[in-house]
Amino acid sequence: MLNAVYRLVAPRRFEVEFNDISLKAGQIIVRPTYLSICHADQRYYQGARPIEVMQKKLPMALIHEGVGEVVYDAAGTFKSGDSVIMIPNMPKEKDSIIAENYLRSSKFCASSTDGFMQEHVALDMDRVVLLDSSIDKTVAAFTELVSVSVHALRRFDMIAHQRREAVGIWGDGNLGYITAVFFKAMFPESRLYVFGVHQEKLSQFSFADETFSVTDIPADLLVDHAFECVGGDASQRAISQIIDHICPEGVVSLLGVSEYPVPINTRMVLEKGLRLFGSSRSGREDFLKTVSLYRSHPEVVGYLSNIVGAQIEIRTIADMNRAFETDIHKSIGKTIMIWNK
Repeated sequence: MLNAVYRLVAPRRFEVEFNDISLKAGQIIVRPTYLSICHADQRYYQGARPIEVMQKKLPMALIHEGVGEVVYDAAGTFKSGDSVIMIPNMPKEKDSIIAENYLRSSKFCASSTDGFMQEHVALDMDRVVLLDSSIDKTVAAFTELVSVSVHALRRFDMIAHQRREAVGIWGDGNLGYITAVFFKAMFPESRLYVFGVHQEKLSQFSFADETFSVTDIPADLLVDHAFECVGGDASQRAISQIIDHICPEGVVSLLGVSEYPVPINTRMVLEKGLRLFGSSRSGREDFLKTVSLYRSHPEVVGYLSNIVGAQIEIRTIADMNRAFETDIHKSIGKTIMIWNK
């Protein structure tokens, strides 16, 4: 089956390449329909990764967040036209201890293998999850990002002690918002405090018990546990504030991505007996849990719709560039490509 793949070949330049899809046993063919742009895609698009990384990765099809329609399933598990969420993590082995998203042998779309900017994608059967027709596809498009938060929350539930009266989330961007939405759904009895920089963004956290500017945190405010959802250059300050305001033996969940090492006040980590753990990407079980939460807590889909930003129909390579350029200048929200290739 002839397939068109739209690869980034240099910063801000896409080119189309045609190849044959060779369908293996246990695979299905999916036509992407709604794709969501994330920060990792933008770093490649803008050439913001180190030059040696760009040389190693490109050319490559971007995008690892998306939904599509089933085109062909020889096994008959799915019907033609079924909407599915595509899972970008591609494990090559199973481990009884290490989750699929942490196995060094796993491939990941738009990082170590082509992403979803293709006319059709051949996926293993366990790399798709059926999407309820009632779920807004513009929201479902960034389920992968949502599943990363759900993954971190599931790990938090296993690692953190049971005193969870007050929990803080540092970060008022998309990741912080999504983590906060699902924290309230999964741990409704805990008080949730959100700490951020932009008052306009903090106003979106109407479901939180309280919000605070990071420049005006009460000195006596304490949380039992905390999530760092900041990343980048601001990670150091966020982690430092968390260490100052967290109770002894609390757990700190690190989700923000930084290109450079981040200094941490280990003296206070030791003095307070803190646990820091990192979470990255997600696996099938996290996608299944996310879809289950969509069903059991329909209000979360409504909250997530608040961060759907520009919706751009894609028919040409010029449209792809327009979508990425639009995404660069957004203040908040997820840019969705309605993929009509």
